[in-house]
Amino acid sequence: MMLIPGLKERPGAECRLIISRVDRVLKAFPEVVFADMNLRLNLLWVSVRARPGVILDIACCMKFHVPEAMLVGPKTS
Repeated sequence: MMLIPGLKERPGAECRLIISRVDRVLKAFPEVVFADMNLRLNLLWVSVRARPGVILDIACCMKFHVPEAMLVGPKTS
C-alpha cells in the first residue's frame, strides 16, 4: 500500500499525469497481479506475485517517478 498525499485535491490534469506515472511503473513489473488507486483515500493498493525484493523494487521505482508517494507499512523498532 502506498499513500500519495493530496492527490484528490490536485487539478484534473495533474492528477491524471500522476496516475499515468503510477500506471507506467506498475506495468514495468510482471509480478503485479492487481492494483487499485483509491482517490477518495489517496491510496494505491498493489498485489504482487512472490519474488524476493519485489515490494521494495516497486516502492523505490514509484518513489523515483512519483516522489510524493510513501510506502505504508508496520512501524518496527
